[in-house]
Order: sequence, then structure tokens, then C-alpha cells
Amino acid sequence: MMYSLVQRFVHRFCHTLVLGILLFAGVAQAQPDTVKMLVGFPPGGGTDTIARILADKLKDQLGSTVIVENRPGAGGQIAAKALKAAPADGSTFFLSHDHTVSILPLVVKTPGFDPVHDFVAVAGFATFVNALAVSGGTPAKSMNDYVAWVRHHGAGMGKVGVPSPASVPEFLVKLIDQKYALNLQAVAYQGTAPMMADMLNNQIHAGVGSVPEFIEDHKAGRIRVLAVLGAARQAALPDVPTFSELGLAGFEDVPYYGIFAPIGTPKESIDRLSGALAKVLAMPDLRDRLTSMGFTVGHMTSQELASRERAYTQTWARIIKASGFQAQ
Repeated sequence: MMYSLVQRFVHRFCHTLVLGILLFAGVAQAQPDTVKMLVGFPPGGGTDTIARILADKLKDQLGSTVIVENRPGAGGQIAAKALKAAPADGSTFFLSHDHTVSILPLVVKTPGFDPVHDFVAVAGFATFVNALAVSGGTPAKSMNDYVAWVRHHGAGMGKVGVPSPASVPEFLVKLIDQKYALNLQAVAYQGTAPMMADMLNNQIHAGVGSVPEFIEDHKAGRIRVLAVLGAARQAALPDVPTFSELGLAGFEDVPYYGIFAPIGTPKESIDRLSGALAKVLAMPDLRDRLTSMGFTVGHMTSQELASRERAYTQTWARIIKASGFQAQ
């Protein structure tokens, strides 16, 4: 009798142990061989460049192939909707800056996605600032020079390029215009790359975009950055004043870059990518490269990125409402 009970116990224990081993093996095998990183902007732009830099490093940390897939259009809206439709199995992520996740839902009536209910924050990796720059064919060396130049030449000289409509850069153009009464007009492009092409060819005399996308041409003298957002001057542009210094306050909360996943993605997959990203960001060569591009590099956990996204969205919800803008 005793032997039979012991035998049954051992049998059940072994059965449970085998199931546990099989389950663990199943979880391990469930890690995808290929990870897809969606990007909402065309190849060659700033966001695409960052995604490819990170993908190259992440593949070694993850032990998986990391593919950057561009889904350009509508300020990242197409890529965001693709993320919403993707399987929540840890195989698909979305690398984005603030515009798509925080701003689009405030300015588009039916964006086709809801960041709160459709996405889960995975990790953040950098912040950056927007800036006003002028083309090389514009004589302005400072903000005062630019204001005087526009006033002197009048109609046609007040056009300012922005990477996408109803974006932070477009709202900044409106606020600069309110301060200086220049009759500025925001000209919306489909991404920074075509805007930069027109600036470099002197087809448009000024543009608002991110420092990382301006910095190489600024250093080469092809464009000139006149002012930056943020609470302090940028390490990569120490001689360029902030808008706050110029009397245009209220833009100290800076944009962010982060990675998002479809809602329902297993926590193990989120933690895996977040942990790999933290290791990559600790690499001196990568940190130096991103810093030289105008980013402030720092790992944000899933919770920290989600908190930052909420706070940033609330800040811009107030600014957009105060501007009188109506969702399109």
C-alpha cells in the first residue's frame, strides 16, 4: 500500500516536471527568429537612420534578426495602424517619436489607432529638441536677423517648412508668428527629407524640424540653426539660444523617441527588448554617435516611457486647445 502511494507520487511528480520542462522549452522556442521594427517615415530620414543604427546593435543582444520596415505616410499614421493590426507575439514593434503617438491623436479626428488602448510602451531611448533653421541662401545669422529679413522682403519670404501638417513644428511656426507678427506660413511636407531637399536648394528659406535632422547640414554651413526648444542650450549646438532665451517660453518639455508594441504583447517579450536596448545604449560608441547627432540618450523603462508619453500628450493638448486648432 505504502509502495503504491509512493509510486503514484513519483509518477505525478515526474509528469509535472516533464510538463514544466516542455512548457519552458515552448516559451524559449516562442522567441521569434526575426523581429520587425516598423518606422513611419521614408528611408534616409532621421527616424529611419536611428532605427537602423539600433537594429544593427540589437540583433546581437536579442539573438534574432532585426528588420527595419518602412511604412511611410501621414506622419507615421500608416505605420501605427500597421502596429495595431500586427500579432501581439513579440515579433513586431514600432519605433517612433512623439508626433505619431502623442500629437496625431490630438489633431486627427479618426487616426485609426488609440495609443492608450492599442499600444503598450516597451522602452524609450532618447529625447531631442526641435529648432528653427534657415537655408544657406538666407543671410540671417540670428533670430533678430531673420525677423528683420522677413519684414524687409515681405510676401513670399515668410514660408516655413514643417515635416508634417498639424505637427509640433507647425504649431511652433504659429507661435513664432504671433510673437514677431511676420505673417509666417507653415508649408507642410511629407517628412523631413523632402523639406531638407528644398531648404538645401533654397526653394524654401526656413524650416522647423528636429536638431538631429538639422545638425550635419548646420555644421557644414549648408543651413543655420537659429534657435532651439528646451530648457537649456544643446550640447551639440552650444552657441544657439533657446526660444525661452528669446522670450518664447512654454516649450521646455522636449520630445522623445520610444519603441511600442501591440497591446497584449507578452511581458517577457517587452522585458526582453527593453533589456537588450538598455545594454545597447550603454555602449560608448553608440551613445557617442547618437549624442553627436543631437540626442540626449537615456534608457526609459516601459513604465517610464508610458508616463512620459502621457505627460507630453497632456502638455500639447493644452497648447493645441489654446491655439484654437480643430481636429481635422
